[in-house]
Amino acid sequence: MNNIEYLKKYLPKEKIEEGIKKLQEGKPVQYIVGNVDFYDINLLVNENVLIPRFETETLVEKTINYAKKLKKPLDILDIGTGSGAIAITLAKHLKSNVLATDISEKALEIAKKNAIRNNVQINFKKSDILKNVKGKFDIIISNPPYISKDEIIDPLVKNNEPHLALYADNKGLYFYEEILKNIKPYLKEKSIIAFEIGYTQSEDITKIAQKYLPKAKIITEKDLTHKNRYIFIFT
Repeated sequence: MNNIEYLKKYLPKEKIEEGIKKLQEGKPVQYIVGNVDFYDINLLVNENVLIPRFETETLVEKTINYAKKLKKPLDILDIGTGSGAIAITLAKHLKSNVLATDISEKALEIAKKNAIRNNVQINFKKSDILKNVKGKFDIIISNPPYISKDEIIDPLVKNNEPHLALYADNKGLYFYEEILKNIKPYLKEKSIIAFEIGYTQSEDITKIAQKYLPKAKIITEKDLTHKNRYIFIFT
């Protein structure tokens, strides 16, 4: 579906012309209409949350498939939930208790509305990565900020989406290292850690995982464009 078709699907007729003008001014269509289709749900979005991408749909799909091997009900932690896309989809498809965290209160407000909108029960908590988290989890999943601060990105993204959800220190690796070096107390005997990553980061993140979880099985998987986009760590 192109941008004009998307506008026509979600905006009333009297607002189409105004929507096209905003498109021409460089505003993402999802922010103009205020929602986005993701996997099999629809989510509210605004400038306080990242627009969920098709790459993240694949992360969710792969995680659901891996989760079939785990005993239900599952305890799931989604770190940096943003709009709630990952947490809500997993809650819909898996018998699970889901905790979703974010450092942004404005993002959490949107995520809570999206959980109600999609009729799922999720525990939301404000947390800087793992600092306010308690408990052990079968699945810990995250699509953290992973763009290096000196990386050139699409102006549409750079000029509209929240930089808090885009950029990370240490060449984009900061959040992976922070999560992995502190993760052991939150893992059950058999757990899955699932990450979306930048397509050049697989080798570096694998080394970080091996450093902190030397006995774990680590797999890199590709997205639909055949780029390295996901790391799954099995403890």
